[in-house]
Amino acid sequence: MFGARQVDVLAELPAAPVKGRSLWQDARARFLRNKAAVLGLITLILMTIFAVFGGLIAQYEPDFVDFSLMGANAFRGVPSIETGHYFGVDQDGRDLYARVVQGTGISLLVGVVGSFVAVFIGTLYGAMSGYIGGRVDNIMMRTVDILLSIPFMFVLILMLVIFGQSLLMLFIGIGLISWLNMARIARGQTLTIKNKEFVEAAVASGVPTFTIILRHIVPNLAGIVIVYATLLIPEIILFESFVSYLGLGVQEPNTSLGALINLGARQMNNGTLWMLLFPLAFFLITLFAFFFVGDGLRDALDPKDR
Repeated sequence: MFGARQVDVLAELPAAPVKGRSLWQDARARFLRNKAAVLGLITLILMTIFAVFGGLIAQYEPDFVDFSLMGANAFRGVPSIETGHYFGVDQDGRDLYARVVQGTGISLLVGVVGSFVAVFIGTLYGAMSGYIGGRVDNIMMRTVDILLSIPFMFVLILMLVIFGQSLLMLFIGIGLISWLNMARIARGQTLTIKNKEFVEAAVASGVPTFTIILRHIVPNLAGIVIVYATLLIPEIILFESFVSYLGLGVQEPNTSLGALINLGARQMNNGTLWMLLFPLAFFLITLFAFFFVGDGLRDALDPKDR
């Protein structure tokens, strides 16, 4: 009898509220469980710190020339803490450490800015195409298909030759061409969102089309946009490095990791292997870190894994 009364009392007690977790909280927990992604994120933070503050411990400016270590004498400028040339010197007698710091910063800047431009344009274009639909969608996406059929690298090199080899033109050229794939991805996701209840409620309330796209469609594309951006950055860094390797990218006195790798590759047979190894190491570490972070975000934001 006592046991039955006890059960009745327990049944009358209010149930403890169950605390739910949002998609972003679940994604953060899954991302932190991915050791490769966390290691990649830590590496990117360290690379950013190196690019921003690494010059503070440099003993020489990036454009300072040590005439005693130029040309054939460059092999004497081996990496040494005592001389202040931590990574040695290049063929022109300039401190390689200072130039790697500068090159890392410019390569990261090109990747991040180019990715931002591509994601911004591609997301808006794809969201508008998918939401409006009909003939407008057909025309907009056929335009994207035509532009995708044109070789990307050929267009970028042609723009740099016609409009001049500058860092600004490199930003514009890479960003304005890299948005095409983002537009197709955003359009596909928009087609699955446009018929949701919250969008239909906004339409019934008389909200303008462009406002619906900005306030309801684009925010719901944030997950896929973030993942694509992290995977696009290393791709843009590769493009910039290849263009700089051809001598059409970042111009002197500035430099990038691609330009440094180009100079180092030319001096491989002169006993100055460090001119290639140091910029190549930073280049590969940066790329792999972005790939690991991108893969980790893609897995963490996958709703099927919730």
